[in-house]
Amino acid sequence: MKDKKLYINTIGCQMNVYDSDRIARVLAPVGYRMTDTLEAADLVIVNTCAIRAKAEQKAFSFIGRLAKMKRRNPDLLIGVGGCVAQQEGDAILSRMPHVDLVFGTHAIPRLPRIVGKVTSGRTRVVDVVASDEIDEIDLAGGFQSDGQVSRFVTIMQGCDNYCTYCVVPYVRGAEMSRHPDQILSEIQSLVRSGMREVTLLGQNVNSYGRKEGLPSFAALLEQVNDVEGLRRIRFTTSHPKDLSEDLMAAFGRLDKLCPHIHLPVQSGSDRVLKRMNRKYTRQIYLDRVERLRRIRPDIAVTSDFIVGFPGESTADFEDTLSLVETVAFDSIFAFMYSDREIAPASRFKTKIDENEKKDRLQKLLTTQEKITLAKNRMLVGTHQEIMVEGGSTRPGLAESLDEGPQWSGRTPGNKIVNFSLGGDADPAPPPRVGEMVDVSIEKAFSHSLRGGLVRRERSHDCSGREECHAA
Repeated sequence: MKDKKLYINTIGCQMNVYDSDRIARVLAPVGYRMTDTLEAADLVIVNTCAIRAKAEQKAFSFIGRLAKMKRRNPDLLIGVGGCVAQQEGDAILSRMPHVDLVFGTHAIPRLPRIVGKVTSGRTRVVDVVASDEIDEIDLAGGFQSDGQVSRFVTIMQGCDNYCTYCVVPYVRGAEMSRHPDQILSEIQSLVRSGMREVTLLGQNVNSYGRKEGLPSFAALLEQVNDVEGLRRIRFTTSHPKDLSEDLMAAFGRLDKLCPHIHLPVQSGSDRVLKRMNRKYTRQIYLDRVERLRRIRPDIAVTSDFIVGFPGESTADFEDTLSLVETVAFDSIFAFMYSDREIAPASRFKTKIDENEKKDRLQKLLTTQEKITLAKNRMLVGTHQEIMVEGGSTRPGLAESLDEGPQWSGRTPGNKIVNFSLGGDADPAPPPRVGEMVDVSIEKAFSHSLRGGLVRRERSHDCSGREECHAA
């Protein structure tokens, strides 16, 4: 069977990154191999996101540009997947005649049949049929090593929370959890292929297994912690209302669980939180952050915010600013509210002016940037345990500093560190991807740290503590 080239454009969240990996894996047995060159592709798939209007616009803009490629090469197949595909279905084919297949969030395991139907019958296909259970992709063939030491593994899909601004329950369906055996099998396969750090994914990992009577998320973490060869565990996303005592305690007892939690709060105003249907209050959120920090004092806390939610007053926004200052997050993701047609908030009155939303967003980001920089500066002079992910992603950094080759990795608290060979480091050979090294932090910036290599892979385990001084 002659190999064909597959190009995937992934738009949006980490869940989409994972789904794109699943798309590549499920199409490999029918002869498709990934390419980074769009012009070389026999099949182009756009994996879309409907969470925000900007992501949806970006997807349609890219799909529109593919029409020229289709005219030059009529045999090129073009597919649209993900949340926008699930939401729009046949409308995409009507809007974009050059698209050959549209498949929803539940249809990835069916892709070989869908592509086969398109190619054999030269017909256009739409498959947005939802499923009431998770269709597992066969992992018997294992994973081919691609040099990635950090990977995503989904533990559940869908959502039952129905936040009023969110389309996820409508496009990804009801919450469903994978069986622990399937999750562990996938992680073990990835570890054999070279993975050393896994990020467990779900719309609300805190509610994992509840509907199916499976072990709790904290219990799943304990099983993952026992996987031989795995060095680090992360997870996202946590819903504050379901953050259990047992899960918080896991940060104090599991040596591979990184001291970082992404805990979206969205707003600091109780009035806005109620309109968002978040099911917790400002004080509940503050209490849980305080409890996390008592259990693990070095834990990094990051969050998401939406500014300009319908009806958000100046006082509501000031409550958000004060929450940011009170919690002192390590970093945040903040977005201007945008109407999503099928979400209830799109029908709420008292929309906020676009210029006002932009102004509030800038104020929020400026407030957080000062906090992030101050927290990063506190790490200057410490030694941090870094997992080497590759060369620095900052072009020209080594040349501008005259420090030779640069490498990049992350602290247990998920802070990016660019580093060079330190003065007292073993000069040969250079660090390997996936290796654990100690780096002395020399400078702090708003979005990263810089330092020098102190020590290579060690026989003892530093248990992922954010500050780990050389022995």
